[in-house]
Amino acid sequence: MDRIDSALLTQHMGLTSLQADWPADTVKKTERLPFTIKVVSDPTELGKAVEMRRAAYGRHLPEFAETMGVEALDAAPGTVVLLAQSRLDGGPLGTMRIQTNTFGPLAVEQSVRLPEWLADANLAEATRLGVARGAIGRMVKVALCKAYYQYCVQNGIDWMLITARSPLDREYEAMLFGDVYGQNEFLPMTHVGGMPHRVMAKPVALVRQRWAAVNHSFYGFFFETDHVDIDVSVASNPVAVAVTTATAPGVMA
Repeated sequence: MDRIDSALLTQHMGLTSLQADWPADTVKKTERLPFTIKVVSDPTELGKAVEMRRAAYGRHLPEFAETMGVEALDAAPGTVVLLAQSRLDGGPLGTMRIQTNTFGPLAVEQSVRLPEWLADANLAEATRLGVARGAIGRMVKVALCKAYYQYCVQNGIDWMLITARSPLDREYEAMLFGDVYGQNEFLPMTHVGGMPHRVMAKPVALVRQRWAAVNHSFYGFFFETDHVDIDVSVASNPVAVAVTTATAPGVMA
């Protein structure tokens, strides 16, 4: 799939493009986290990710959580599942699925038609986000968002997409995701029972520039800190993930 033209990107966003004016290495420190984040590579790890999904979704969508299992999209080409695990005992603390449009439409395209300025771009959509309760869960969520960004950079993605229900949409708005459709417009997601979500996007090439411009509170965590416990690399011959249940893919909630 062709990459979106940089001129179109900057014209749509009304911002100057990020070129070589940024120093090659802005990392100021290395920091260890109390957990690791990696790409799921075997059925045991995928089982932990599903366990985390059920626990997280069960807090606000208990009936939907009961139906959750391993999904066909988890093992689809162009898709990875991230798993955050405690360094202390290996227990699951968070998960996120990242799907690219390299091999087919995104999950969100089951519910909406993407506008032309996204249709020909390299896209990634984050779905099935779930984290543990409390302060550790909040830290894991930010770290998973960093992992999502790093995966997009490493894989030549133009736009990061998410769908978010209220009030979680405000968290992504604070991370400078913008509405794909009307401002603050919630659209029914037919593949999750018609639940309304905002469809939001962020240009990968401009994240650092935009965050620096507003002195974003996560800037240091994302760009000035090397987190060796976050690894979004995919093995050249990853272990095949056994998918036992093929239910409809969902969206980030």
